[in-house]
Amino acid sequence: MNIRKFISASDRRQALEKELQVDLKNIGIFSLDESIASKRNCENMIGATQVPLGVAGPLQLSTVNGEPITVYLPLATTEGALVASVNRGCKAITESGGAIIDSYKVGATRGPVFRMKNLSESKKFCNFLDEHFEELKKVASDTSGHLKLEKISSIGVGNYHYVRLNFDTQDAMGMNMVTIATTEIASYIQTKTGISCLAISGNYCVDKKSAWQNVIQNRGSVVWAEVTLTKHVLTEILKTTAQKVYDVWLAKCLIGSAMAGSMAFNAQFANIVAAMFLATGQDVAHVVEGSLGVTTATIVNEDLYMSVYLPDLMVGTVGGGTALATQYEALSLLGVEGGDDGKNAQKFAVIVGAAVLAGEISLLSSLAEGSLASAHARLGRGNNI
Repeated sequence: MNIRKFISASDRRQALEKELQVDLKNIGIFSLDESIASKRNCENMIGATQVPLGVAGPLQLSTVNGEPITVYLPLATTEGALVASVNRGCKAITESGGAIIDSYKVGATRGPVFRMKNLSESKKFCNFLDEHFEELKKVASDTSGHLKLEKISSIGVGNYHYVRLNFDTQDAMGMNMVTIATTEIASYIQTKTGISCLAISGNYCVDKKSAWQNVIQNRGSVVWAEVTLTKHVLTEILKTTAQKVYDVWLAKCLIGSAMAGSMAFNAQFANIVAAMFLATGQDVAHVVEGSLGVTTATIVNEDLYMSVYLPDLMVGTVGGGTALATQYEALSLLGVEGGDDGKNAQKFAVIVGAAVLAGEISLLSSLAEGSLASAHARLGRGNNI
């Protein structure tokens, strides 16, 4: 697709509709149904805040099993140059033969905290969790047919015992589901043991915060994406070389991140995750988790292998804001709207990962080329027409 940059948003939509043979009728100005949103998404609703929605692509992908996927990425942002940057990364990936993607689902977690009398009671509590897992699993499944308790881990400190419950929530991001299930589990534990739950969430989840536990033990979906950028693509599209990009990556993503004490060894995961989340109705607070991760680079002759690793991506294709008209339409553009036994959410997760890879490639190349400031001056200040 080659849409000239100076045509109107409605013309862009029409061109995209024609190429993809889809109806984007709900991607427009008046697409929010107040009667639904005010009951399910926002209390005391007085209006809606609009964020410009752009599209980048095509982005060519394939799973490790060889299944081909070609997508256009919906990106909601107020940052001029972001969509153009991701679009350039998509072009670089696609013309290098496409990215390879892989993932697995860890599930949503909730981490209640219980108060213990002493170490002896804490030990008995651990034994109860181990010995009654199947009972707790049934308690959870009784709250929803779309939820399954997969794993329990715990740790005690002083008079507190922290529990981390992992749930499979199929195509939902699922935090409301797991909170309800955890409440019932905590009640069941108290009935059986006499040990009370101090709080349904004791931060051991870890939900909507940066934590090494989520990097190491993972949360939501774990995603990998990789591509080998050819010398031709590096020279003609990215205007740089493998060595220059590698040097910037090493100094910025690894050494610079280490010197800053960062938990994220990447260039700009949060930028792309936030834009994808806003466009598709995700819980935007989970951007803090999606920003965690590592970008790697390796020179292969004069080509450049690049990859991204996202250890903690909380996404869903049903529930929350995904049912709002524009957000549902954006998910439809990706072919992942609604629920399909967890398959849509998992496909969406790897698409987000591939989009992040495109963003990393473009930004690191721009830094290597020395064009970051000029690109933002040209595209972010109204001078791109």
